[in-house]
Amino acid sequence: MTGQTKAWGMSLTGILESCALCPRKCGADRSSGEKGICGESSALRIARAARHDWEEPCISGERGSGAIFFSGCPLGCVFCQNREISRMGAGEEVSVERLREIIRELESSGVHNINLVTAGHFTPMVAEALEDGPDIPVVWNSSAFESIETLKMLEGKVQIYLPDLKYSDNALAERYSGAPLYFETAAAAILEMYRQRGPYVLDDNGIMKSGVIIRHLILPNAVQNSIGVLEWIARNFAPGEVMLSLMSQYVPCGDLRSFPEIGRRIDEEEYKAVEEKLYELGIEDGYLQDILSAEESYIPEFNLEGV
Repeated sequence: MTGQTKAWGMSLTGILESCALCPRKCGADRSSGEKGICGESSALRIARAARHDWEEPCISGERGSGAIFFSGCPLGCVFCQNREISRMGAGEEVSVERLREIIRELESSGVHNINLVTAGHFTPMVAEALEDGPDIPVVWNSSAFESIETLKMLEGKVQIYLPDLKYSDNALAERYSGAPLYFETAAAAILEMYRQRGPYVLDDNGIMKSGVIIRHLILPNAVQNSIGVLEWIARNFAPGEVMLSLMSQYVPCGDLRSFPEIGRRIDEEEYKAVEEKLYELGIEDGYLQDILSAEESYIPEFNLEGV
C-alpha cells in the first residue's frame, strides 16, 4: 500500500520496517526482505486459489467458496494440516494487482464468496486489493491470533469473519502453538470481529451474507479445553448473534513424536463429552461435525496451476 492506513497512520514500508502486524510483534524488517516469525517478507505470496467445497454449508453452498490460501503463518501449530504452506514455504509471489485480478476471476466463476485463508500477516496488501471489492462477500478465514489494530484495517472490506478459537487453555496454546496468551488474544480479536459485523445474516438459501462463524477443533486428550471454548462463547454471545462450527476432523499431521498425546484422532467418549456440553449450554446456531469426518482428503493440494 503506497498511501496511509486508517489503523496505522503510516505507509506500508513503515509498517513492515519493524513488523507488529500480528500479536507476536516480532519486529522483523520485512520491508528489506527479512522474514518475520510468520516466515514471510513483504512479498505477497499465495499457494492456492480455486473453488473450495469443504467449508461450512453456509459458506460453500452449492457453488463453492473462492478460496485463496496465503503462504506463511505467525501461529505455527505443531499439528497444522496446512503445514506445507504455513511452515514449509510453498507458494508463489503475486502483486497486489494480480491478487485483485484473482479475486475478480474467482467471483466471475460463480462462487458464493471470496475466502481469504490465513492472510493476517499480509493485511495491508490484502486491504489494498479489496479497495474496489467484489460484489460477493469476503470471508476472513483465520486462527484469530490477530491484533485488533490490524483487524481494523479490514473494517468495511470483510463481510464474514471465520476465526478459529483453538484454545481456552493457554498451557495447551503454549505447548502446541508457542502462544501462551492465545486465549485472551483470540477472544479479543473475535469480539472485534463481531463489533465490525454484528449478528449473522443468511440469505433465503441459507448462504451467509454477513457475520461471524467461530470454529473450534476438538483435540485428543483436551476435552476441558473444548468445554472452556464453548463456555466462553455462551457467556459472550446470545442466540442469533454468532454461529459455531464444532469440528471433529482432527487428523495427526507432521512430526508429533514430542506430542504423543495428540498422535491420534479423537475418540467417541471425547466427542460425546463435548457434544453434551454444547447442548447443556444451549448453543444452537451453527454446525456439529460428525466424528467420522476426520479425513486427510479435506486437505487441499497447494499450487497455483491455472491461476
